[in-house]
Amino acid sequence: MYDSVQGESTLAGMPCTFIRLAGCPLRCTYCDTLKAIPTDSGQWINIDEIVQQVIQHKRPLVLVTGGEPLAQRHCNTLLKRLSELDCFVQLETSGAYSVESVPAGIRRIVDIKTPGSGEVARNHLQNLQYLVAGDEIKIVLTGRSDYEWARDFIIEQKLGLDKVPVLLSPAWGDLAAAELCAWLLEDNLPARMQMQMHKVIWGSQAEGV
Repeated sequence: MYDSVQGESTLAGMPCTFIRLAGCPLRCTYCDTLKAIPTDSGQWINIDEIVQQVIQHKRPLVLVTGGEPLAQRHCNTLLKRLSELDCFVQLETSGAYSVESVPAGIRRIVDIKTPGSGEVARNHLQNLQYLVAGDEIKIVLTGRSDYEWARDFIIEQKLGLDKVPVLLSPAWGDLAAAELCAWLLEDNLPARMQMQMHKVIWGSQAEGV
């Protein structure tokens, strides 16, 4: 757990308490949190203590991330407790697990995997039907082919900015932000571009920010 500003999503820039859960069954090519992949990479802490720390930190936003948080069997219990606090609560998930049982009031960020991620087969596309206002779709792009895949996916699935926004992210070090911006403008896609604000501020190798 640590405090920083949310570096991504429509709430980027908001002071945030991060709760990073250990363990992830995916192996995305652009993963920038390799240390969180092993299930024993964190430290054991009970839900009551997590909630108390969040209350003490007094931030307007809490993000539960990973690893893959939904791979933890008590994740929804944690989310339910956090939803009872006076703050926004976001869940960032790989999209490989169903979000249907995520407690009401949690803002779900579902990361749709592209072919360039190496994990496109893990997309649980039924998740799209569960998303509501306040939720978001994130797609990380490694290059032009990923962009074209994402463009076709957005059109085929009839996604847009009206209810559940789609945020396109250039994979750090793989795709130049200026290129993605140009493509987005050229195709007039109903999506928005985002950068990883924390990497712009502190650099790509900084941890705990």
